[in-house]
Amino acid sequence: MKNIALLLISGLLFANCSVKNKIINSSDFQSITIDTLIKDKISIRAIEIDNDKIWYAADNNRFGFYDLKAKQKTEHKILKDSLRIEFRSIAKTNKDVFILNVGNPALLYQISKKTLQPKLVYQEKNEKVFYDSMQFWNDQEGIAIGDPITNCLSIITTGEAGKSWQKIPCENLPKIVEGEAAFASSNTNICIKGATTWIITGGKKSRIFFSPDKGKNWEVFETPIVQGLEMSGAFTADFYDDKTGILAGGNYEIPNQNYSNKAITNDGGKTWQLLAENQGFGYASCIQFVPNSNKKQLVCVGALGLFYSADYGNTWIKFSDNKELYTIRFINTHSAIAAGRNCMLKINFK
Repeated sequence: MKNIALLLISGLLFANCSVKNKIINSSDFQSITIDTLIKDKISIRAIEIDNDKIWYAADNNRFGFYDLKAKQKTEHKILKDSLRIEFRSIAKTNKDVFILNVGNPALLYQISKKTLQPKLVYQEKNEKVFYDSMQFWNDQEGIAIGDPITNCLSIITTGEAGKSWQKIPCENLPKIVEGEAAFASSNTNICIKGATTWIITGGKKSRIFFSPDKGKNWEVFETPIVQGLEMSGAFTADFYDDKTGILAGGNYEIPNQNYSNKAITNDGGKTWQLLAENQGFGYASCIQFVPNSNKKQLVCVGALGLFYSADYGNTWIKFSDNKELYTIRFINTHSAIAAGRNCMLKINFK
């Protein structure tokens, strides 16, 4: 969503990314330790776990990775004309990494993992163009979504391992409501399980766009997440399997508001039930299930810090006051990578 981009990137002065270890009262974990991997003047909203490498897409034309084995960062810049590019979407295949920016023009780059050489594989120019998220179903097929230019979401797909991308015509997509778009907060607007795809929207309307067949056919489901204002709605989602999923978000302009901002589904996104009303986190930019946790463990990052749930999202424990993080992904059951304003962290659950 274009307006939120200006708010989210404003004030990016270099600040320390605080790191504190904490004891938590949980039957699953007894303590959490946090290690700093990257500390720099940077904004990272999109990360991708690739074995021992943590790929990231960032502001100021940058992409790179942190090597967990070598304990070092490799970073490159993509220069195109005099553009100041902010990359907020990232995805990978076996051979390549793909990054996509927000704003006009939309620029999607294919980056060889071996040579780190970028190749522009999709470009779109329009004053309304604004892509929010990107994922791959497999090594050949991928999808990226963006805000509407006319009366549908902008959706592009590839069937050629990312070498070329095509935009789905509006007549083949559900119509959006005026003021409905998406938020490029953590590259979690798209969730994929097999051929099944979920896309979340926010703003004046916050809904689920559901496709059972890699974007060929679509249904739309309502959500109970707070909506109706430009900066409200679902900002992030994750699915544990093809039935159980979690939504989070809220009102970006009222970050302490912790009601109507988290919901769960057990029927593949058709219906949603609100969780933990008036408790737990407020505005959230990223939520993730803990792997192999039988759907019950969740971690969320947002405006009030980092939160953990051991009971399907019904109750939440804050384990860090760090408000500078935007996105989080799990390496395994006991380790996650979080990134945001001026830092990348490794979180160890013990």
